[in-house]
Formats: sequence, C-alpha cells, structure tokens
Amino acid sequence: MSRIFGAVRQNGYVVRDIQAAMKHWIEVMGVGPWYYMDRVKTDWFRHRGEDSAVEMSIALANSGDLQIELIQQRNDAPSLYKEFLDAGHEGLQHMSYWSHDYQALYDKAIGLGYRIGHEGQIGGDKGRFAYFDTQDHPGTVIEISDISGTKGPFFEKVRQAAMSWDGTRPIREVGGAKS
Repeated sequence: MSRIFGAVRQNGYVVRDIQAAMKHWIEVMGVGPWYYMDRVKTDWFRHRGEDSAVEMSIALANSGDLQIELIQQRNDAPSLYKEFLDAGHEGLQHMSYWSHDYQALYDKAIGLGYRIGHEGQIGGDKGRFAYFDTQDHPGTVIEISDISGTKGPFFEKVRQAAMSWDGTRPIREVGGAKS
C-alpha cells in the first residue's frame, strides 16, 4: 500500500515479443485468460510534454486481484517504453494505481513534485493515464489510471474471467482498446 497512491492494482511488463510473453505466462505461470489488443488507439499521447505517435499492443490478465499488463511498442516513437527497452531492459517496467478521481490524484502527485514521463488518453476524457518519471530503478515507474469510465468495468471483466479460468481460450482478442 502506498501512502500516496493507494494499492498497486497492476504490474506492467514491457516486452519485445508479446505473443511469446503471453505464451510464457500461460504455460509457465498458469495465468490467463489474456485479453489481447493488437493495436491500441490512443486519443492522444505525450512523451515528456511532446506529442508522440506511439503504437503498441497490449495484453491483460489477472493473477488474483493483481492485473498483469504486457506491452509491446510497435514503432520507434518516443515513450518510456522505448526508453526502457533502449536501456537494455525487458520485463517489469511499471506499477499502476487506479482511481475514480483521477484529476485529484494527478494534481496531488504533481504537487508532491512528481514529473510526467508520458501520458495519454484512451476512450474519452475518463480514460486518462500518466506515467511518472520514477525509473531510476527498473520496474519502478509509477502509473496512475482513470477507471471511472469504460476501463473500470473492462478491468473487472478481466479479473472475473481469471477467477474461473479453466485453461480454455487462453488468448481472447479485443477489438477496441481499453488499457
């Protein structure tokens, strides 16, 4: 539990091959089913205050109440994901905290001196997310994500599916992006 952000709700892994990563999590870790979005469409995305045309694929699954996110960036646009990979890392890149009052949490973090590494929006004004530049140690980037819109119910669907997953349909393609 973070005294600033609350409970960690998601661990985000930046990977070079999302299909191989899903296979590993399914076969070795026994985690699934995975909700896979081949090309996530952002409403907007900024890296260090500059617009960036990042393209990415995302897969989501749960292990208990903790959501696991796999991200494969599909282009060379500036992002913290690209910086992470360019530094020779692959694997756990961020921990995400979710909020129904995103703006208040965002303002609190900025007020405490956190700096934005990258941020964006998916699915309208209740789909914002921000990654703070806390990557001095791999795996410690802090993300906050607004779940007051369509993401909240989708994330709950992913969690519920994991609770009763029997190993069938381990990868489920999703048409629209929800991350």
